Amino acid sequence: MTKVLVLYYSSYGHLEQMADAVAEGARGAGAEVDIRRVAETAPAEVIAAAHFKTDTAHPVIESPDQLADYDAIIVGAPTRFGRMPAQMAAFWDTTGGLWAKGALIGKVGGAFTSTASQHGGQETTLFSIITNLLHHGLTIVGLDYGFQGQMKMDEIVGGSPYGATTMAAGDGSRQPHPEELEGARYQGRRIAALAAKLAA
Repeated sequence: MTKVLVLYYSSYGHLEQMADAVAEGARGAGAEVDIRRVAETAPAEVIAAAHFKTDTAHPVIESPDQLADYDAIIVGAPTRFGRMPAQMAAFWDTTGGLWAKGALIGKVGGAFTSTASQHGGQETTLFSIITNLLHHGLTIVGLDYGFQGQMKMDEIVGGSPYGATTMAAGDGSRQPHPEELEGARYQGRRIAALAAKLAA
């Protein structure tokens, strides 16, 4: 059975919801899916002052070496000034040993993100994640236009050909739109399906 890892970081729970949707889509394609988050690196006083969401059902990934156990790796992180946040970058900075061995070459990967606003750096953040995956030799699958929900013009929704996205609003009050969650499921299915074909 194809094994998929959904690896994410979420400050306020938006990316956690998207990760659950990505995983749901991958399971729908017949994959065995694990959801893990990267460790929080912000000081406790910052977490408290900013009211980060600290309760989650998903455990922290124990070691970067675990990445080698999966056929596909789907990475989600919010934007920080148009790029992935320090928490996710810090994790990928520990994967040099895997890179040196070529341990992730040939796996399938993808990215998803959240921004405060419609034009808050979604695509540059996705590229900052995808760049790491490409350096490791992963084949990237985005959110192709087979998912027509990202083409809506009657209301604002996330979505990009480079990956599923959502918008949280500056105060975090906007929750993922059903169309955005469906885009995440679609991308999860596509990645899991391709990984299964490559492993066959």
